[in-house]
Amino acid sequence: MMQPMRTRQANGTVGIEDHRGKLRLRLPTMLTKEGQSRYVMTGLDASDYNRKQMQKLVALMNEEIATGSFDCTLERYKREIEGYNRPQLTIVKPTAPQTDLGQLWAAYCQYMQPQLATTTYRRDYARKYTNHIAALPIKDLNQSVAIRNHLLATLSTNAAKRVLTYLSACCKWAVASGLVKDNPFTGMSEDIKLPKHDNDAIDPFSKQEMDSIITAFEQHKPHYAPFVKFLFWTGCRTGEAIGLTWGHINPECTQITFSESYDSALNIRKTTKTGKARKFPCNTKLRALLLSIKPPNTLPDTPVFLAPKGGMVNNTKFSTQIWKGGKQGDNNYHGVMQKLIEEGAIDRYRCPYNTRHTFITLMLAEGLTVSAVAKLVGNSPAIILAHYAGNTHRIELPEL
Repeated sequence: MMQPMRTRQANGTVGIEDHRGKLRLRLPTMLTKEGQSRYVMTGLDASDYNRKQMQKLVALMNEEIATGSFDCTLERYKREIEGYNRPQLTIVKPTAPQTDLGQLWAAYCQYMQPQLATTTYRRDYARKYTNHIAALPIKDLNQSVAIRNHLLATLSTNAAKRVLTYLSACCKWAVASGLVKDNPFTGMSEDIKLPKHDNDAIDPFSKQEMDSIITAFEQHKPHYAPFVKFLFWTGCRTGEAIGLTWGHINPECTQITFSESYDSALNIRKTTKTGKARKFPCNTKLRALLLSIKPPNTLPDTPVFLAPKGGMVNNTKFSTQIWKGGKQGDNNYHGVMQKLIEEGAIDRYRCPYNTRHTFITLMLAEGLTVSAVAKLVGNSPAIILAHYAGNTHRIELPEL
């Protein structure tokens, strides 16, 4: 007999299950009282479409769990489910061709929303590219060349190319939907050539630089020192470190499970970049670090790393104010990297994500195989080979 399909559920989060051909939501034990059902029946058939609809609601519920605004009565979520149960059909009547890019983009976003992860929709479609389009002084499709020239003049080449790619996709959909006669952005992004860079952003710190950064954090920003050590010593993505809870670490602090990431900009938990969990073994140094910061009687949902005043670490504030430093508005932040550059301890600025590049490069230099490093950091061996393996050793030409 086929077992019902269910989504993997992290500690303290809502999951989706297929129960007898219908979808139901499974609540974490911390939100249910003794004798109370842990399930919310949706009444929806277990189809891919309905599952995508419920994934949006589950993302909202998990976000509100993380922020402490969860509706324990469940009434608000049940009303949302009732709305999904009512068939809704929106008929677009293209009575006349549309030429306003802003209106087309809004309609395209509405079309794409059910097909996208919540974070992708909110970050890229509803915010980033909507803002770019809103800032255009011209929104008439008949002025597509002027729009392209404005983007190239006001954005980086890479950003302009990306916006044009999205605009072309929007207009391609609009043509198929009968809203416009043709796509004026076809081929525009392909004609824009990006400058070539050697190894792009793969610019790891040396071991000496890594040690200097850790020492500087211990001396000047001690609250964040364990966080920075963890980034260097695990090579995890910054969002994975921020989203890590004590429930992801075994009691002996000998193994970590990376299964979630936290998006500070959207204030939402999500899966790892690859959508897969991975086990990470702790060496002596990493285990000692975790044991030294582990509070007594920890709850599984307690974040391992907290902001100075409590709550989740904000990636943007950490990167711009603590790590980099510099003047922002009326404030001048004394960042650790800024100080190290002034002292000559490091010769150039690199962002926090380069802690990941550093770990990968150092592990390869220590003799770990490409496949082993890929497994540790949640990349494919092909990515490690293509972007990192060539940086491990400097090539010197032998004497003939």
